[in-house]
Amino acid sequence: MRWLVTGGQGMLGTDVVAALRRGPVPETVAAPGHAELDVRDPHAVAAAMEEHKPDVVVNCAGWTAVDAAEEHEAEATVVNGAAVESLAAVCAGYGARLVQISTDYVFDGTARVPYAEDHPVNPVNAYGRGKLAGETAALAYGHLVVRTAWLYGPRGRNFVRTMIRLAAERDTIAVVDDQTGQPTWTGDLAAQVLRLARTEAPSGVYHGTNGGRTTWHGFAREIFAALGADPGRVTPVPTARYPLPARRPAYSVLGHEGWARAGLSPMRDWRTAFRDAWPSMLGKVQ
Repeated sequence: MRWLVTGGQGMLGTDVVAALRRGPVPETVAAPGHAELDVRDPHAVAAAMEEHKPDVVVNCAGWTAVDAAEEHEAEATVVNGAAVESLAAVCAGYGARLVQISTDYVFDGTARVPYAEDHPVNPVNAYGRGKLAGETAALAYGHLVVRTAWLYGPRGRNFVRTMIRLAAERDTIAVVDDQTGQPTWTGDLAAQVLRLARTEAPSGVYHGTNGGRTTWHGFAREIFAALGADPGRVTPVPTARYPLPARRPAYSVLGHEGWARAGLSPMRDWRTAFRDAWPSMLGKVQ
């Protein structure tokens, strides 16, 4: 198979490319970063499709600055919405399958049981609205959408790398304890996305998060424990103590029943994944 991974030099894209290149069967992989392929430019996207002729496009490109999207919603939605519509249309024209990466932020966080794939969406921030526009476009052209949440990996800025850095800089750290979700390792998500893309799975939404649940405070304690530091140094605080421009869903636990449609098992528990991910997280922290 031939693959095009947009945003291929980002946190998730890097792991998708790595998983493809270490597979048992040689596959052709193109992984342009933003400087090489601006997904906002339909002509550039069409040229990339013509050059690489992919069977599958995994769109890891996107506006990821959640708080900045509140002040720049139009620009964020161009990247996460309009650009996806152009990409989805071009993929359909070339007969390529698109896997669009989306987010738990399409939900409002008021649920108390895991969100099913078909639960009504109701984003509460600009980032979520833009990603929902991208989902709608991808599904309209018969493609695949994989929602994920609380991503971490060895590349780029994320919660795990931030906690590792702060553990070395501060005696105590205050972390919110009233937001619940599923820490998800990019290595696991990359592998699951590739499994999905290789099946004959029907168009639709799939929830790509590790299993189980915790709070940001609980996750921080796990990180400190992995460092050999005292988890008691992590202090629980309410979200209201640290207001941010973008409202966060209080509950972001996603259900995984949709994987049965693709003949696949859900991703494993987040704690098991974190133990396996940990060695890769101990590189240079930014």
